[in-house]
Amino acid sequence: MSGFSTSRRRLLAAAAALPAAMALPAFAQDGNVRLIVPFGAGTTTDIVSRVVAEGLGRALQQTIVVENRAGAGGASGSDLVAKAAPDGRTIVMGTVGTHAINSSLFRKLPYDPLKDFAPLALVGFTPTLLVVAADSPAKSLRDLAALAARREGITFASAGNGTSGHLAGEMLAQRLGGRMVHVPYKEGGMALTSVIGRQVDFMFYHPAAVNPQIRAGKLRALGASSAQRSAAAPDVPTLLEQGVRDFDLVAWFMLYAPAATPAATLDRLRRASTTALADAAAKLQEQGVEQRRLRPDELAAFNKSEIDKWGELVRRSGAQVD
Repeated sequence: MSGFSTSRRRLLAAAAALPAAMALPAFAQDGNVRLIVPFGAGTTTDIVSRVVAEGLGRALQQTIVVENRAGAGGASGSDLVAKAAPDGRTIVMGTVGTHAINSSLFRKLPYDPLKDFAPLALVGFTPTLLVVAADSPAKSLRDLAALAARREGITFASAGNGTSGHLAGEMLAQRLGGRMVHVPYKEGGMALTSVIGRQVDFMFYHPAAVNPQIRAGKLRALGASSAQRSAAAPDVPTLLEQGVRDFDLVAWFMLYAPAATPAATLDRLRRASTTALADAAAKLQEQGVEQRRLRPDELAAFNKSEIDKWGELVRRSGAQVD
């Protein structure tokens, strides 16, 4: 009889605890959350991810492990998350490259940016700056065009095939003429080093990554890719101001989880992301990232419109990656 009572008490206690356990998504009870950065350390995506991760960890009351998985223009790291267990423990800092441009640029992309991901929050927008080495003979955009017109032409670096910097370079070549050869790198830090060392002539990259090098006297900015000057580089004229027609390219960042992530887990991640982004607003603005709030039901539509917009730009530029 006493054994029966003990067993019954244990069953009742377990049953009483069950609703509380079920009320929390499984990932919230223990373990870290991995935030995959599909580009290398020191890149703009890495810098932005680490700013956001700080507040996200506080909001979730969990440790956020930022993990760099560079390669294939961000496709490698993005694909890792697309195929990760949909338990809320693995998310990715997607970009305009990984989740818009790559769709048209790559003939075979290992993931579908719409079907394989659930968007969590739009982090913000940023232009890119056209930069050359401080000791480059190109003191202006006009100088750069003149160098490209020479028989040997010039080269431009990017953080990888399919990034906004790659496409901006292709568009500049189309607009200015001359010979401009793309040199893709595995990640942006390597590309910047090559520009500073004049192994490559120029690149388009975000203010967060290039401003420290500009202040240190290692780089010179010749123009901004956006329609309006960047708040992070107000002294740099836009390419439009300098007579380059139809040039308005702005990159963006968005947090994603795997598509099959349960609704309750997505809701928790979205609430935490909103809190984290509000906390990080000032720091993100310092990096040249301007925020714009979109509701969860607006995120997918925005992503689709960006795929369509950048797809048209890719087709017009003629850029293509095998």
